[in-house]
Amino acid sequence: MSAEEKEAKSLPQRAKGALLHRVRMLAKDALLFHVLPRAYRRAARMPVEEGKVIFLENKEATLPESFEVLYERLSQVSSLKLEFVSLGETRVRLRQYYKHACGAFKKWGMSTADLIFGGSRDEILRHPFYENLSLVTVSSPEVVWAYEEAMVLQDRPGIVRPVGVSRTDVFFDDDYLAESRRKLLEAVPAAADKRVIVYAPTFRGRVAQAEGPAALDIAAMRDAFSADSVLVIKHHPFVRELPPIPADCRDFAFDVTRELPINELLCSADAVISDYSSLVFEYSLFGRPMVFFAYDQDEYADWRGFYYDYDALTPGPVCTTTEGVVSALKAAAEDFDSSEVDAFRERFMSACDGRATDRIIEEVFGDEVLREATRS
Repeated sequence: MSAEEKEAKSLPQRAKGALLHRVRMLAKDALLFHVLPRAYRRAARMPVEEGKVIFLENKEATLPESFEVLYERLSQVSSLKLEFVSLGETRVRLRQYYKHACGAFKKWGMSTADLIFGGSRDEILRHPFYENLSLVTVSSPEVVWAYEEAMVLQDRPGIVRPVGVSRTDVFFDDDYLAESRRKLLEAVPAAADKRVIVYAPTFRGRVAQAEGPAALDIAAMRDAFSADSVLVIKHHPFVRELPPIPADCRDFAFDVTRELPINELLCSADAVISDYSSLVFEYSLFGRPMVFFAYDQDEYADWRGFYYDYDALTPGPVCTTTEGVVSALKAAAEDFDSSEVDAFRERFMSACDGRATDRIIEEVFGDEVLREATRS
């Protein structure tokens, strides 16, 4: 097929994409300019319900893992009435605004304006989601600027504050660590007495058509590590069709994407292979080896963008081939120096010390509620 024929064939697809984009924007305008403001005006006329605390989630039908620690602590306060509300959101644009993590790795929100992944600057500013916020808690002073940029809060200093991230408190809880290990062994019995290598890549493409990368040569990993290790794979939850594991590797590699949450899996990982996922911030709390399989780094940078120079930021070897990953993991098993990971943790996770939930409760509710929430 000639270039001209390919171009002609793609015209209807582009036209359809433009039409769908227009329909989504109109629906979004109707929701955010008319439906929700009317609902807000009606609700604003009602009396304030003292002590009511809303945990709002845009997508998950049940309380997400990131809320669990804070919810459990506040549930001990008799004067508070907790309610979980799920919006059941399915729109790609809204979802991409609300999906946060620790640290500041790949760009999101306003930081993606005019990149392939994001919308235009005008589209993002048309619906300023964050202008009414009073407090945004982040993992360290280092990342405040990135969240202010993404949320268009540069002219409101003090809103984004390095108080810590509540969900990271579990990594300092011995009971949680032990239970996480038990769950891993239940899901992957072959992990007993073996080195657990976790491969947890982020998705590729847009959220609605998210794909899991399949570039890692699992057979080569098996040949290198099956004697003393297992490979546990955790794809991003947006990925619907999981890349298959070769049949002759299924006694070495195990996909737990649908079985184990990433927080629990990190607790039992002896080493992590990642790429551009923000989970490396949480995993740095353990001071263990990380290897970065960035075979498509240039393409991903054009698509999504990074807040920092990727190679300078990553606290571990950056590899573009499976052979490089194998070599890096072997070197880490023989002689691992944690100083690079320690420096990364201090820079990006200094407010995540096992007491972030206490500080958040104190900031929002005050000392009296904190004292009651601490009794148990």
